[in-house]
Amino acid sequence: MLNRPAHEQRAASPAMTDERYLDVVAVRKSFKGVTVMDGMNFRVARGELVSLLGPSGCGKTTLLRIVAGLMQADDGSVILAGRNISSLPPHKRNISVVFQNYALFPHLSVAENVAFGLRARGMSKADAVQPVREALALVRMQDFADRSIGGLSGGQQQRIAVARALVVRPDLLLLDEPFSALDRKLRETMQVELKSLLRDRGITGIFVTHDQEEAMGVSDRIAVMNAGRIEQFADPSTLYASPATPFVMDFVGLSTRLSGRVTGQEGARVVVETALGTLRAPGGLATGTPVLIGVRPELIRLEGGAGMNRVDLVLEDVAILGSKTMLQGRPDGGDRLLCELAGIRNGKARGDAISFHWAVEDTLIYDASAEVTT
Repeated sequence: MLNRPAHEQRAASPAMTDERYLDVVAVRKSFKGVTVMDGMNFRVARGELVSLLGPSGCGKTTLLRIVAGLMQADDGSVILAGRNISSLPPHKRNISVVFQNYALFPHLSVAENVAFGLRARGMSKADAVQPVREALALVRMQDFADRSIGGLSGGQQQRIAVARALVVRPDLLLLDEPFSALDRKLRETMQVELKSLLRDRGITGIFVTHDQEEAMGVSDRIAVMNAGRIEQFADPSTLYASPATPFVMDFVGLSTRLSGRVTGQEGARVVVETALGTLRAPGGLATGTPVLIGVRPELIRLEGGAGMNRVDLVLEDVAILGSKTMLQGRPDGGDRLLCELAGIRNGKARGDAISFHWAVEDTLIYDASAEVTT
């Protein structure tokens, strides 16, 4: 039976708990003498939905495979629900994985695919009927039990893969880019459905994705990964509003980005000289420090008042994006100038001279001498 006892049900916001459930401790992994993960520490609370977000090659799939037991770490520990599972084979970890290609068996029916994990654990065919029926009902595929896999759409196959993963009542559910093969509309629908399903059942889940919108939409917290390490691990709103590094700022959302150098201090603010003029930002970096200035495009306005930051520029592009309009300034070197306005604005055109204004308090600033490039 899939129904959990009442005492196992979790609150609607499991991310608020400090309960330790999955602990990845000091994990190290190398391939052919090249270290791809060194001293990785990663913790997930019971019932939490976490995404590993980052570009290809950043280590997110390696971390997922180590947790699943599909790959052995060179050093370190994986602890699940207080049990060290580092040396256990995958089939003894009680962890389910939904793969990018779903890994369904074309020669088996839908019901037989869902029952596969139960049968592999020794459950009889007769005893597997009821849990398989319940698992298919969870993903609204109970009417497809006798269908062949080859006759299903991509979205239907994704549902079957999830049902097969859930029917064994895993201690942890891992999903490796499970929506990448779906079109945008279906992908968004499946994200909402899966998030709701896991929440309702109190299941702890880890998503691997390179899609920031997907990560923001399904996660309690997101671990942004880069070059085998976690740059920031926080809830979506914190990642977006207060990115810890330039990499996180660039990977999570869009931003205006200007290079400069600190030329002075005004109380709790620093004065920064850029190619487009003098700006101010909160902070206390030393004079002479090379810095990177950032600001989210929706915080920029075309009109401003005294005390606001301002840059004058020439419009390079005006993009109408349905409910918003994106203005892009002509960049200088590595600089990037973006302004997002609500609604459709037809009053501006490429080549127009305009000004971007934003509050000093909305300015992000980073020590560029400490920035790690990839």
